[in-house]
Amino acid sequence: MIAFGPVPSRRLGRSLGINNIPPKICSYACVYCQLGRTLKMRTQRAAFYPPDEVVNSVQEKLGRAQKSGQMVDYLAFVPDGEPTLDIHLGQEIALLKQLHLPVAVITNASLIGRSDVREELGSADWVSLKLDAVDEAVWRRINRPQRTLNLSSILEGAIAFAGAFGGELVTETMLVAGVNDGERELEAVARFLGRLRPKRAYLSIPTRPPAETWAQGPDELVINRAYQILANHVDRVEYLIGYEGNAFAYTGHVEQDLLSITAVHPMRQDAVSEFLTRANSEWSVVSQLLARGELVEAEHRGHTFYLRKLRAPLDPG
Repeated sequence: MIAFGPVPSRRLGRSLGINNIPPKICSYACVYCQLGRTLKMRTQRAAFYPPDEVVNSVQEKLGRAQKSGQMVDYLAFVPDGEPTLDIHLGQEIALLKQLHLPVAVITNASLIGRSDVREELGSADWVSLKLDAVDEAVWRRINRPQRTLNLSSILEGAIAFAGAFGGELVTETMLVAGVNDGERELEAVARFLGRLRPKRAYLSIPTRPPAETWAQGPDELVINRAYQILANHVDRVEYLIGYEGNAFAYTGHVEQDLLSITAVHPMRQDAVSEFLTRANSEWSVVSQLLARGELVEAEHRGHTFYLRKLRAPLDPG
């Protein structure tokens, strides 16, 4: 399922997601990843889906959403893995822009040191770069990068991209207690973001079950301190620590919609209940998906979440 949603986004309003990478193929194995541990580590770009297949999937899902009265603010590349690993990303962005909706890409920035990646991302309307750390040891602990990646190249590439990008650039820094939430590390990140000059610098904490159970967000006092430190260097800092809400779209296929959304966007129990009510369906759908092993249940901060069961991907070569 390449296209999914629309889903409520804390940054993009209502976005139609594009899953252009097979499950959990990534250049990072972040300790806080909401989709669990990375199944296939790689940094070599490859072809995963034909561009026409990606665009057709988006058009079909968009058509269903529009027929059911669902608004779409963005077409967003936010896949199971790292979107810039897709060698067809630039071509896909160009084709999708013909649909007359802004295109967003949420990337971990691991390949931003490559000129081809910067060029392709440059054609998007909105780009989010992950920047959790600028210290080598902290970066390796929180993002657990593929061994060939180089932090200096990533930081230099981010500066080059920011200087040339004509769209809206934002950054996201995920705070994990005891890892990257110290004052010294936050000050270093803030100084770098001051050079980058993003439109917004988001501070986030894990809000869904993380890959490692110990990867939890800091308390409110630390979050506030982080905000103040970043605000000394960046014009606009925003928290990204709230719940997105329950306005998930129903496009006519209950099981397919649930599986496509939860593959990249775990849903809280109350969100699933509201979704089923709007779809005039019953909780038995969830029970059946759980029984078949297609959906899994997870607890986090007193809430029950539902996630699609991920399986090891095929290597495209």
